[in-house]
Amino acid sequence: MLSRNQIIVLGSVAACFILVAVTLPNFLTVANLMQVARQASIGAIMAIGVTFVVMSGRLDLSVGSLLSLCAVITVSIQNDFGPGLSIPVALLIGIVAGAVNGYLVAVLRLNSLIVTLGMLSVLQGLALISTEGRNVPVVDQETWFALLGRGYLGGVPVPVLVVLCLGVVFTLLLKRTTFGRQLTAVGGNEVASAFSAIDTTRIVFVAYVISGLLASVAALVFVSRVMSARNDSGVGYELAVLAGVILGGTSILGGSGGIWRSIAGILTLAALQNIMLIMGLPYYAQWLMTWVVIIAAVWVDLASRRRALFV
Repeated sequence: MLSRNQIIVLGSVAACFILVAVTLPNFLTVANLMQVARQASIGAIMAIGVTFVVMSGRLDLSVGSLLSLCAVITVSIQNDFGPGLSIPVALLIGIVAGAVNGYLVAVLRLNSLIVTLGMLSVLQGLALISTEGRNVPVVDQETWFALLGRGYLGGVPVPVLVVLCLGVVFTLLLKRTTFGRQLTAVGGNEVASAFSAIDTTRIVFVAYVISGLLASVAALVFVSRVMSARNDSGVGYELAVLAGVILGGTSILGGSGGIWRSIAGILTLAALQNIMLIMGLPYYAQWLMTWVVIIAAVWVDLASRRRALFV
């Protein structure tokens, strides 16, 4: 259930879109909207995983650098051995990175912000070392792997279908399983959850593994779409994804949120970026918008929490 403040914010965003639709008719064309959804798919996949972490009351700022590392490793292995080996290796890297984050945060009880910022630097450094700062293109541009990011099925881009499938699967995991209910409980009140015989360490650890896994899936879609990779391919995604998750109504303090909410938040940000491009605004305006969205969304979330305490 969204709070009154969140409804006001989302209503304001909807009003802005209506105004844009009237003044910029090119925005509401089917081709443009499909392009927006396709562009948002990579961030949406990452947002699904980050939602689990944020709902547990933690943060994961390493997903952008993890995408960079998985992307360059995928291209390197694919050029030598083909996608049949590069895909599982990329997924394994994502799982391992998520497990390391999970171990440091859940088992050793280190601060999630510091841990994931450190992991961001490590992963970005590994990506830089592996490429020596060069762009790494996929040699075989006609490989079937390109269908994952460039293909269409029934007129719908394959990346959008991937997001929809993952959204269904992980919504069921979050809403219909014991793990999902325990994750929500841990994010809401970790001490009470521990006294209720919930293994809080395991819950937080698994949340980070899911986040790492989905970041690697996003990297595969990214590589398949551009058919190349750089050591900085994922730079900026961590803030954009976090902004989308919070904008969608997932509490930064944990305990509430949803997969489709996060996907909607990412789509909203992608639509706003598309509007800025149509209006001819400079690229750096998108960074300013992301900052405004994060500040506004966190303020609304905290204001709603304070209101709930005194009602």
